[in-house]
Amino acid sequence: MRSTGIRRTVAALGVSALALTACGGNTDDSASGKTRITVNCMPPKSAKVDRGFFEEDVAAFEKQNPDIDVVAHDAFPCQDPKTFDAKLAGGQMEDVFYTYFTDARHVVDIDQAADLTPYVKELKSYGTIQQQLRDIYTVDGKIYGIPRTGYSMGLIYNRALFEKAGLDPDRPPTTWAEVRTAARKIAGLGGGTVGYADYSAQNQGGWHFTAELYSQGGDVVSPDGKKATVDTPEGRAVLQTLHDMRWTDDSMGSKQLLVINDAQQLMGSGKLGMYLAAPDNIPILVKEKGAAYEDIAIAPMPGGRATLVGGDGYMVGKKASPAQIRAGLKWLDHMFLTPGDGFLGDHARAKRHDAPVGLPEPRLFTGAADAKDQQVKKANANVPVENYQPFLDGNASLEMKIEPPHAQQIYSVLDGVVSAVLTKEDADIDRLLKDASGKIDGILARG
Repeated sequence: MRSTGIRRTVAALGVSALALTACGGNTDDSASGKTRITVNCMPPKSAKVDRGFFEEDVAAFEKQNPDIDVVAHDAFPCQDPKTFDAKLAGGQMEDVFYTYFTDARHVVDIDQAADLTPYVKELKSYGTIQQQLRDIYTVDGKIYGIPRTGYSMGLIYNRALFEKAGLDPDRPPTTWAEVRTAARKIAGLGGGTVGYADYSAQNQGGWHFTAELYSQGGDVVSPDGKKATVDTPEGRAVLQTLHDMRWTDDSMGSKQLLVINDAQQLMGSGKLGMYLAAPDNIPILVKEKGAAYEDIAIAPMPGGRATLVGGDGYMVGKKASPAQIRAGLKWLDHMFLTPGDGFLGDHARAKRHDAPVGLPEPRLFTGAADAKDQQVKKANANVPVENYQPFLDGNASLEMKIEPPHAQQIYSVLDGVVSAVLTKEDADIDRLLKDASGKIDGILARG
């Protein structure tokens, strides 16, 4: 499952737009003396600042590399799971294309990815990227993609509501029992205040169930990826906690079948105490939903065992020429993988345009590259970084676990489980988990 974007901003930046062409097209235009590559995930025009940054950086890249022509296609979201496979199979995917971490093996399995192994030595930044992230795009010893960003789930909470409810905002819940207690106190404030909210529709309920299961020390599928492992004590603990908060404590509100925007609206309006999300939710809550940075904090996943991590990167199409592969890797280095510079690394530029700097994003780099990235970020921080320190401290002791194989299909199954528990007081948790386990086994068997 994707998180919610790298950065959301509202100020305008005046930069001339790039010419756009149709998707696909694997000609490298060598007759003109230039190597032409198509790339995707350019921010849409509605995201004016990010769009401007992206166009500015592509223009700078082309100036530095006059033998490369970059044709960028905008998209939001950057990938639509409903059309992703069809674009690949139909030859309509860009030469250098955005993927979720969970796409990597699938794209390789359907033979749509170029083997980058002979070329990564030309990618200056590759050796500085966290090994566990590089491993995501390594299949059977061969490199098929380059990670760009990552996220990890945590507990976003409203410091102002914590104080009103007599809770210490500097000591957020670390266990699910403490979450339940805090949610009950916050809901007790009345006036439509909800203590804890959770998703249960559009596959987002299954996504959160997975994160909560990880936090309890459980897993969705077996290590070999062949059997479901949701019908377990850990799975029952997740659902029982949700059931009890919803029906015994009345701390989750009466409106259910929520999705991410519902929780964000509640939090932004000051009516929600806690929900699970990644740090990139924070600027959305402030810029779009009316919250204040001072009131929003994030803690690590309750439970102390593990947290769900995700992220994205780029792969190169199977039909790309060696020249296109080399050009694509140069572009990735310039745009995303240079600490202190480029679309994601120029924190000074972001600050000048009122984009948030200092959010607790997982570290992409190691060694000197990481030190430089952190130095530039700290020097330009414009958000209350102290509100995120519990998240950073707590994450250090958690296992980082990526999403399961066939994630979207599995999440669809688990959506029904979570929604049943939150909408039916007499929901049979054992039966729900048993049925879900059988359906997931079927998904895994089909491969």
